[in-house]
Amino acid sequence: MTTQPKESIVLLIHCKDRKGIVARVSGFIHDFGGNILDSDHHTDEESNDFLMRMECATEGLQIASDEIASAFAPIAKVFEMRYEFHLTSRRQRVAMMVSKQDHCLADLLQRHRRDELHIDIPIIISNHETCASWADLFKIPFAVHPVSKETKSQQERQVVALLKEHRVELVVMARYMQILSADFLAQVGCPVINIHHSFLPAFIGANPYRQAYDRGVKIIGATAHYATQDLDEGPIIEQDVFRIGHRDTVEDLVRKGRDLEEIVLARAVRRHIEHRVLVYGRKTVVFD
Repeated sequence: MTTQPKESIVLLIHCKDRKGIVARVSGFIHDFGGNILDSDHHTDEESNDFLMRMECATEGLQIASDEIASAFAPIAKVFEMRYEFHLTSRRQRVAMMVSKQDHCLADLLQRHRRDELHIDIPIIISNHETCASWADLFKIPFAVHPVSKETKSQQERQVVALLKEHRVELVVMARYMQILSADFLAQVGCPVINIHHSFLPAFIGANPYRQAYDRGVKIIGATAHYATQDLDEGPIIEQDVFRIGHRDTVEDLVRKGRDLEEIVLARAVRRHIEHRVLVYGRKTVVFD
């Protein structure tokens, strides 16, 4: 029998490091009768950035969950914090974007059905019909918007409109083999997570497994990162590697790479929706 986790609130904080931050934040939770379930923080000594994730139970909390952010504002002002409060019971609306390769999409859809990913998927968007059968199987609307060099701007406007119509809070590029323009990323209004089939920054571009094979690599990797206008250079959320032997062919590398891409992307999505990732500059802190 699976025990349902208790509802909790996650607080994310980013500011410059100063004495007393942890004490003031903990004291705030205590003053409203809250019980801290988990707390972690990190200070980047080079930049003096302070980043924190604190989770507390809603049970016994003597303030309404929708009032807690405004109540915290005076403390945030003192420390010049950027902060967010999130209810863990709330399911985020996540759109999937995919082209022809279906392995990452299929993996995420199955994890969603098992409720390993506490999300709603209102729409799957593609530039091809190839993955429509997965949408049919899981009874999720599937929208096809073909794209060419000549129609890219128009197609992106259509996709942005569709994402906004469905009130999407996160976009996952589950092997969507198109480069998103700076205009698209500026207009989409939510984070975009991409899976890259190599261990960035190595083997960027086309045919990374052929590049890796030709170099005789001993490991291959996959990288999940937030998409930015700088191609494949967004803040990294998750990475992992497999060892490669001299008997492995290019096809073996591709097969092993697919397995790795599924795992790395799923981890990145889960850490994002659990509010475990804080971005600062070109880097991230990912709290366990």
